[in-house]
Amino acid sequence: MRFTTARLCGGDALMAVSGETLDLNIDKIAEFFQKQGYNIKQKDDMMLVIDWNDMETTIYPQGKIMFFPLKDKALCIKYATEIIESIV
Repeated sequence: MRFTTARLCGGDALMAVSGETLDLNIDKIAEFFQKQGYNIKQKDDMMLVIDWNDMETTIYPQGKIMFFPLKDKALCIKYATEIIESIV
């Protein structure tokens, strides 16, 4: 899967934007991460926020993933690929 990145929050966060439009089920993703032992910080129809890899990670149904704090674009794409491959 291909991603582009966008810098957010004054440069302290990066968002990976999937090249494909996805339709992720937030409830199923939350259940998956909860079973893996990750802390679910917030969940609603529009996003899931978890503590992942020492970052606040926000997953959106369209396949966008935001990492805070993170400044390395290559790591952003690597992490987003890891997450998407584990949940799709």
